[in-house]
Amino acid sequence: MISPKAPYNEAERLAELHSYNLLDTLPEVDYDNITALIASICDVPISLVTLLDKDRNFLKSHFGLDIQESPRDISFCGHAILNDNDLFIVEDARKDERFYDNPIIEEYGTVFYAGAPLRNENGYALGTLCIYDVKPRALSEKQKNSLKLLAKQVVNLFELHRKNAHLLELQAEQKRRNERLHSFAHVVSHDLKSPLANITSLTRLLREENATTLSETSLQYLEYMEESSLTLKEYINGILRFYRNDSLSESQKEDVSYSEFFDAISEMLILKDSEFCYPTNGIFRNINKAALTQIVLNLVDNGLKYNPKELCTVTAVVSENDSYYTFQITDNGRGIEPEKQEEIFQLFKTAGIKDRRGKEGTGIGLATVKSLVTKLGGDIHLDSEMSVGSTFTFTIKK
Repeated sequence: MISPKAPYNEAERLAELHSYNLLDTLPEVDYDNITALIASICDVPISLVTLLDKDRNFLKSHFGLDIQESPRDISFCGHAILNDNDLFIVEDARKDERFYDNPIIEEYGTVFYAGAPLRNENGYALGTLCIYDVKPRALSEKQKNSLKLLAKQVVNLFELHRKNAHLLELQAEQKRRNERLHSFAHVVSHDLKSPLANITSLTRLLREENATTLSETSLQYLEYMEESSLTLKEYINGILRFYRNDSLSESQKEDVSYSEFFDAISEMLILKDSEFCYPTNGIFRNINKAALTQIVLNLVDNGLKYNPKELCTVTAVVSENDSYYTFQITDNGRGIEPEKQEEIFQLFKTAGIKDRRGKEGTGIGLATVKSLVTKLGGDIHLDSEMSVGSTFTFTIKK
């Protein structure tokens, strides 16, 4: 018997093999289906998917054998991965000096072997898809092609496994980053609220108590300071609402009538010189009321607040099919420029429009809306025409 040598690039090959994290993993039906299929096609009692580690063959799938691994120094597969061809075939191991006294022949009675190296896209042979028989034989061309094609499918499964593992790792890291960001935003926002409230109240107090002694310019400066602190307060509250999305999207689902839902939103709005029209006949079944309220309230409030018309109107329309509720929130405002219609859903991005008090938005509200819509399994888009108005259309998965 002649033990197989290590490939010239063994260190790199082992590093590539270990990158798949397949060694010592549990059996999987996809691999077992392939070994069962090739055993049937080639009419053999044993078929394996092997991975060649430093000093062992790990059997990712084993048809006809009840072992998990075997020594590499007596393996047929150790010779197969040294072969540049697509197949390594030993028709009668008893007549081959490399195998004639191999313990595998004595223990299992296997004298025929055919193995297709499992080469990945970088050219490294990670192991084999191989078959054994207890009698000498030759394979037909059809059987040879089947063995090679199924070996490629095994490699495809390896690649999918590695990509899925990488994606899971990225998702876990993204989750950790989001949790850290969430914690940071929450702590910072809360830590800022108290001193900011002090600044606002003290500025107002200073301005009111010294209205007759301070110059007009000084009073104007104090007013600017109060306005700035109120703007910062809106940012902080907006950030807190944005990072509360997760808890909102996980709220308990319930049934609620159209009239109850929209009446509650209407009561939260300032409707001076404004109209909010909405449907009252119908029932939302099994919806996340808290999250949906946040979405609709934000869109309707924006449609009124950033509307320069003498009479501001916002109309809500609801439709549904078997899978989704669809909402259309339409205002008669100034419209939004086409180049700004996509970016307004990004955090801290605004359309540069000032509200009826002359203040610009924070760029948090619509980012919150999009985040919630996405978490509820839907999508949102905007249709807008300058000087005519805007329609926000979004869906919520049933």
